Amino acid sequence: MLRVMHRYLLLAMFTSMVVAIGVFLVINWHLDTPMQVGEDEFVLTVPSGSSLTLLSLSLAERGILKWPDLLVAWSRVTGQSTIRAGEYRLHSGDTPRDLLNMLTEGRVVQHQVTFPEGLRFAEWLHLLNQQPRLAKLLTGLSEDEVIETLSLEIEHPEGWFFPDTYSYSYGDSDRDILLQAHQRMQVVLAEEWQQRMPDLPFTSPYEALILASIVEKETGVTSERGEIAGVFVRRLKRGMKLQTDPTIIYGLGDDYQGYIKRRHLQKATPYNTYIIDGLPPTPIAMPGRGAIHAVLNPEAGDSLFFVAKGDGSHYFSASYEEHLKAVQQFQLQRRSDYRSTPR
Repeated sequence: MLRVMHRYLLLAMFTSMVVAIGVFLVINWHLDTPMQVGEDEFVLTVPSGSSLTLLSLSLAERGILKWPDLLVAWSRVTGQSTIRAGEYRLHSGDTPRDLLNMLTEGRVVQHQVTFPEGLRFAEWLHLLNQQPRLAKLLTGLSEDEVIETLSLEIEHPEGWFFPDTYSYSYGDSDRDILLQAHQRMQVVLAEEWQQRMPDLPFTSPYEALILASIVEKETGVTSERGEIAGVFVRRLKRGMKLQTDPTIIYGLGDDYQGYIKRRHLQKATPYNTYIIDGLPPTPIAMPGRGAIHAVLNPEAGDSLFFVAKGDGSHYFSASYEEHLKAVQQFQLQRRSDYRSTPR
């Protein structure tokens, strides 16, 4: 009798084991069977606060996921029940297991926005407003209201955001990007300030930031940054006016229509460096690291003037007489293919 019971017990254990293995194989087969994405790729948006249960049912209703309850049960067994909000790119051939791993690991779709060197703050706001997957918290606000919303201890936004490429995902906002760019500019400016040359005409990193924005706008050929910075630094040391057109343009604002007139040079604005002494009150654009490094480590030399040659580069002069000849050659007798920036 005991032998019979023992045989039945062994048979029951064997049967249970076979059933368990079978169930395990079936579960894994379903988890590793490609979903019906229907296209080469499909972007799934998971709002904040979503649960895997509701998401699985939604995918089942759309015909993408066949066994939603199985995926939820497996997530609880493996401790993968917490999913992250965001956008997820599903490809043809992805399986429910792939989906679960993406959702729990937060492998969300990354978008990018690039801010080239030399843009103004208003242009930054315009670029941010064009990003389709970025939450807009600053649209319609004035620049002063934007600063207040960002809670930054600055009086004027120009120059305070580092030009670079920034990544963001679903749920991030234009405010998040600006805060990241501001922090990045603070770090870069501090690093470059610590490596500055001695005897520069700056009393603070902010003054260097102002001149860096001017150098950024004046530079068409990046190799000339150090030489252009050297001209401005020498002019500041000698008490000469900077006399740089980009500051005139910035001071004119909407009145600038593509060219500078004689009356513009005589118009009194805080940014008219043909009239004021020293630096304008704020930066006029967002300078990159190269321009910041150039003004804090300017090239040595004796040039005090430069004029655009028409191919993006400049002719540098040590004397006013030589400068006038260069103006006659490159500005007053412009070629038909004259350019302020290189091809």
